[in-house]
Amino acid sequence: MRRLLFEIAYQGSRYHGYQVQKNAVTVASVLQDAVEKVWGTRLGITGCSRTDTGVHARQYFFHMDSPLSIPPDAAVRALNVNLPGDIAVLSCREVPDDFHARYNVCYKEYVYEIWNSPLRNPFLDKLAYWYKYPLDERLMDACAAGFIGTHDFRALCSTGSKAKPTASDGGESTTRTIYESRVRREGDKVLFTVCGDGFLYNMVRIMAGTLLMTALGKLTPEDVPHILISGDRSLAGITAPPDGLYLTRVSYTPYAGKK
Repeated sequence: MRRLLFEIAYQGSRYHGYQVQKNAVTVASVLQDAVEKVWGTRLGITGCSRTDTGVHARQYFFHMDSPLSIPPDAAVRALNVNLPGDIAVLSCREVPDDFHARYNVCYKEYVYEIWNSPLRNPFLDKLAYWYKYPLDERLMDACAAGFIGTHDFRALCSTGSKAKPTASDGGESTTRTIYESRVRREGDKVLFTVCGDGFLYNMVRIMAGTLLMTALGKLTPEDVPHILISGDRSLAGITAPPDGLYLTRVSYTPYAGKK
């Protein structure tokens, strides 16, 4: 038995997230269908992260224990033949038996893409969030810097989350460390990039929605620390739509600064 680590990318528009769900098409279920065709049996796969309905990934990993001696490059080709056009296997390599695609992750990076124009872009439908009102990317960037550091992020977490300020009885803590948080503009696109050791449920989308409060005159750089300290979800912005969210980097080596 060999443990294989696969790198993939996918457009999440037509999927109900990554993880397998009953009565819903997900990225994991489609991957398992392809695995079953290649390996002849429905093997379990373990992903590096959850992604919500409609969220995309430019880099994602899953591991699988293979009972067959299929070479990694052949496994890539065989899976791609059996996958739809919106999911692609990019690479495969053998890893130690104790390697875990999720628990060995050191940090992740997300990018939230906003199409900031009075006119809708039909080629970005479901691929970016259309926000037609003017955005000041420099002000947004100054506010985004307030997320950097180790904080309790419960104010930027969905109310449906079971995470608590302090982990207890094996539960999840709401404390996270953010290494990078910045906003830049590329023409009519405004891009929010955030990198951290982990993220709470809907955390990046709420961060993006909070930064959009700058357009309404409701957020300044001085407000961000107050929102975090308060722990009050109602002080933060909307949960921005999933369309613009991309998982762009998953690293199994410790964070070593901006790249």
